[in-house]
Amino acid sequence: MQDNSYSALVVEEITPDNYNREVRLKQMAELPHGELCIRVHYSSLNYKDALSASGNRGVTKRYPHVPGIDAAGVVTESSSPNFKSGDQVIASGFDIGMNTPGGFGQYISIPAEWALHCPEHLTLRESMIYGTAGFTAAQSVERLVSFPIKPGKGEILVTGATGGVGSIALALLANLGYSVSAVTGKPDAEKFLKRLGACEIISRQQATDSTGKLLLKEKWAAVVDTVGGEILSTAIKSTAYGGAVTCCGNVASADLSLSVYPFILRGVSLLGIDSAKCPIQTRKRIWEKLAEEWRLENLDSLVTECKLSELPVFIEYMLQGRQTGRVLINLL
Repeated sequence: MQDNSYSALVVEEITPDNYNREVRLKQMAELPHGELCIRVHYSSLNYKDALSASGNRGVTKRYPHVPGIDAAGVVTESSSPNFKSGDQVIASGFDIGMNTPGGFGQYISIPAEWALHCPEHLTLRESMIYGTAGFTAAQSVERLVSFPIKPGKGEILVTGATGGVGSIALALLANLGYSVSAVTGKPDAEKFLKRLGACEIISRQQATDSTGKLLLKEKWAAVVDTVGGEILSTAIKSTAYGGAVTCCGNVASADLSLSVYPFILRGVSLLGIDSAKCPIQTRKRIWEKLAEEWRLENLDSLVTECKLSELPVFIEYMLQGRQTGRVLINLL
């Protein structure tokens, strides 16, 4: 190692209900033993990171801890035949930033199978504008495209549309020619969502049914849901015959209350999306699509860039539901 210390955002438990977040110098010797040591150039902020940074034991069991489920950087040391020093890599998912020190530090040390080479037509910075949120969004879109749900079949609903996954899913679908309706709880986000390609903006109240009906009028050809709870159950009950609903988040609720009728009377399919443990071949395919045929030209309009020292403010924004779009962390 050239340097003995590096900067990282460390989350420390003060009391069971109080966690401190601050940038500290950590020693390279504190990193776990891994096949790859990576100098992180960029990371991104995801909801799981915000949970880890607030002491959620379902995400992170031991503190002090360095969150960050995403990292893009350059290999400095490798004991793997698949990587060499100087390789540009993307590392995300698995245990990164959960119980293994993550991308909110300038260095990470991980198993080689947790990383992949950054695609040729994608910069490290661009890869983290997408990050796990963009990767998850692209998985959701790919499932719908291959279902198949074709453009022109009907309206696609995207929930949590101002969030990381929702905003990128909206942009990807619009670029592919789909007509997309966007659900948001932020009244001032209309211009942002229209710029991404939304044809219609729907409030959370409009997207939530409180009648208790087991089925609702068929409205959506497909749904990309990022929030769970009542909005997801309402979307499923409103999906047209033979439609598909992808599910990847639980920011509203992990509960799902509905009957089997949408599935057995309308043939609706509920498709689960996981980004933490999905196979490496799936990862490579999705990242190549994001770098080439599905590449978004308006990436900078999706992101706010910050330094490591500024990150605690954005973590609070995300926990309060105030963040719009993606947050990129520059660790250079």
